Amino acid sequence: MLKNLLQNKGKIVLGLLLVFLFALIREFETQLFYDPFLSFFKSDYANSPLPKYEPFRLFLGLLLRYGLNSLLSLALLYVLFEDKDMVQFSGVLFVAFFVLLLVVLFCLLSFQDQNYLLLFYVRRFLIQPIFILLFIPGFYYQKIKSNK
Repeated sequence: MLKNLLQNKGKIVLGLLLVFLFALIREFETQLFYDPFLSFFKSDYANSPLPKYEPFRLFLGLLLRYGLNSLLSLALLYVLFEDKDMVQFSGVLFVAFFVLLLVVLFCLLSFQDQNYLLLFYVRRFLIQPIFILLFIPGFYYQKIKSNK
């Protein structure tokens, strides 16, 4: 096992660096991205009206954040699996999920009543790298099944 760790120390360091970059995005989210919903969802939002927002700036902020998280996720997948086809497939999934979630988010913002829970979770999938947490075990399982 120690021999395996020493052989893969470059991959381990690069993987940890990518995870650290995810943490930096999260740490500096208020300075880097326009998102009036960050403070809204940290407060007692259940009985509050939605904050005023600029749709185009919100779209650009979400695009930038999702794009950065997606690029880091694709890099992490490549470091872990070294499979270009898997990374390309994941890239297509990231784009498709972004379009779908963005449409749902803006529909919810347009037709929202006082129940903000669905809005909270759709936005969460856009601003946090949740898909990588689903892709890594899924692709690992796929890799194990294909090696049998």
